[in-house]
Amino acid sequence: MALWARQGSRWCGLLKAARAAEFPRSLRDRSSTAQACRGFAPLALPPSRNDVLLWRRQGYRHVSVGSCSPPDSAKDGSFSSESNLPSPVEQEQAKAETLPDLNAKILYEDWDDIPPSSALEEISEEEAVQIIAEPLLPLQSSTLRDYVDHSETLAKLVHLGVDLSQVEKRQKAGQLLLTLDFEKDIRKILLFLKDVGIEDNQLGPFLTKNPYILAEDLEALETRVAYLKSKKFGKAEIAQMVSRAPYLLLFSVERLDNRLGFFKNELGLSVKKTKDLVIRLPRLLTGKLEPVKENLQVCQIELGFQPNEIQQIMFRTPKILTASKKRLKQTFDYLHNIMGIPHHMLTRFPQVFNSKLLRIKERHMFLMFLGRAQYDPAQPSYISLDQLVSLPDEVFCTEIAKASMQDFEKFLKTL
Repeated sequence: MALWARQGSRWCGLLKAARAAEFPRSLRDRSSTAQACRGFAPLALPPSRNDVLLWRRQGYRHVSVGSCSPPDSAKDGSFSSESNLPSPVEQEQAKAETLPDLNAKILYEDWDDIPPSSALEEISEEEAVQIIAEPLLPLQSSTLRDYVDHSETLAKLVHLGVDLSQVEKRQKAGQLLLTLDFEKDIRKILLFLKDVGIEDNQLGPFLTKNPYILAEDLEALETRVAYLKSKKFGKAEIAQMVSRAPYLLLFSVERLDNRLGFFKNELGLSVKKTKDLVIRLPRLLTGKLEPVKENLQVCQIELGFQPNEIQQIMFRTPKILTASKKRLKQTFDYLHNIMGIPHHMLTRFPQVFNSKLLRIKERHMFLMFLGRAQYDPAQPSYISLDQLVSLPDEVFCTEIAKASMQDFEKFLKTL
């Protein structure tokens, strides 16, 4: 009897420990549970009615967690003398194994069981304030600025230095950029431009002036560069031409060849001089030819220059080919008819046609006031046209007019 009483007291203590050791089902490890299911040891003391009910509940919990089949005695509602209850040693081991084993796999399985929140689910005001709604993509806009936050392509172009406010002013350029993918369409063009010779800090300004090159076929661009190389243009010269005339590589090989042939034939230049002409002013290859043809006719018919003089003027100062006809005629009229400069002198200093007419008038009138307006190289105190228009005001006053800057400013106030 004393032995039975001692075993009964010990078992009651184990029952209390079992009640305190009820852990969440999601944190039980399958292996430890299976071990617990196998770890029932027989006891000599037959259980009471209350203990049987408690053991049944615990046995059901172990079976459901560990996915082990219940014993036959549990199916028919009875227990044999060899009851499947955990021994004290095995129970302590199960507790030690179960507590620290919070593996992520079981936690993730429990999280997957949580149903997703509904869009119609009510939330508190605190939760509503914390929600940050992203701005909607505008369906229509007159500026690319509204799309920068939504387009990775535009954001990267801005980072390169592209001025989108200028790009959107060009016809259909904004729509073009919105349809391009930076990695697929743009990156290869950027690498090509760098290979041509465009510096990193020039890519942004270049694409601002010519965004259309981003939609060009890479093979076609390479073919046009190869054509320029075949015409003996060096790498540095091609880089200079492309940088100063961003639309140059949009022209086909046939069109580039026709432009070079036009200037060679119209001006009677050699191949070397033609190449030198377009290197200094590459926009001659991209601009319209009508103004060029008109200026050539004006120089010959209205201004009276000979073909060889026109050739020298245009080769030395190619900007005259694209200058305003009205300005060209007004400048020639003042130089030739008022100042008395002959054609051959104008041919020697054609850069005078690029100067502002007001500057020419002010300096000539000041020299006339001082009695120093002498433009004949055969006479003393000769003043060349280059000195007349190219020197800064202070140098012009002290070295050419032999007067002070204050005298020149006072004279200008009398005009």
